[in-house]
Amino acid sequence: MKFHQKPWTYVELVELKVSDLEQSLKFYEEVIGFRVLDKQANKIWLTADGQTVLLSIEQPDNVEPKLPKTTGLYHFALLLPSREDLGAVLRFFAENGIRIGAGDHLVSEALYLNDPDGNGIEIYSDRPDSGWKWDNEFVAMDTLAINAQDILAAGAGTEWKGLPSGTVMGHIHLQVVDIEKAKEFYELMGFEVVTPYPGALFMSTGKYHHHIGLNTWAGAGAKPATEEMTGLEAFNIIYPSIQERDSAITNLRTKNISVLEENDIFYTKDPSENKIKMIVK
Repeated sequence: MKFHQKPWTYVELVELKVSDLEQSLKFYEEVIGFRVLDKQANKIWLTADGQTVLLSIEQPDNVEPKLPKTTGLYHFALLLPSREDLGAVLRFFAENGIRIGAGDHLVSEALYLNDPDGNGIEIYSDRPDSGWKWDNEFVAMDTLAINAQDILAAGAGTEWKGLPSGTVMGHIHLQVVDIEKAKEFYELMGFEVVTPYPGALFMSTGKYHHHIGLNTWAGAGAKPATEEMTGLEAFNIIYPSIQERDSAITNLRTKNISVLEENDIFYTKDPSENKIKMIVK
């Protein structure tokens, strides 16, 4: 996964707040195919390879359902190593009666579903980047019907045994208050625009089709979710070096955007109150 390692900046761990920890764990193990890496009384860390945490789920005290038309998570997206893996999971979903959506985005083919709290999940595989179509600085993306039979045929020889070890957090897609303000913020963080889209914007490093998606489909000016609501708690942005992370921190502070440090981890929030941890691995 060349766009999810050095020298690029990318998203890795997504942290969610859920209303029923055991119900969510059952879903993420049995439907999505995660494995438990670590577990505490009210929080569980999930992995595909037994080493890297891609998702955490936590049941806070006095948790409340997320209200519609609020900012936060639109979906997180798990990138599979191959189209064969996508075919295997599509067959698994079909055989088990799991309702999904789907889309051919030209650069990728994707399946969509929600967890028990309505948190959006995308599971996808990329087409080879050598075939992506660029018009100057923008990559061509669309949402078309998938060729389900062709995807199933690709996965005919692959058994689905849960998320394969090469799975990574491909991107995160956020609902925001204002596209332009969000764009300016994530440019300070080191990302660049690669695709404008109606009511949305896609940004990345290294000319990936997107590490971060932004939309106002919940309505421009939507209110941020409260701390008590289910949904996104935070997500990690991984920088390839201390120097690049510190450069982003300087960019933010120059614009009077708060960056806090706690236990050697730097935190900030985008203009829609989405919390971000700035990590160097």
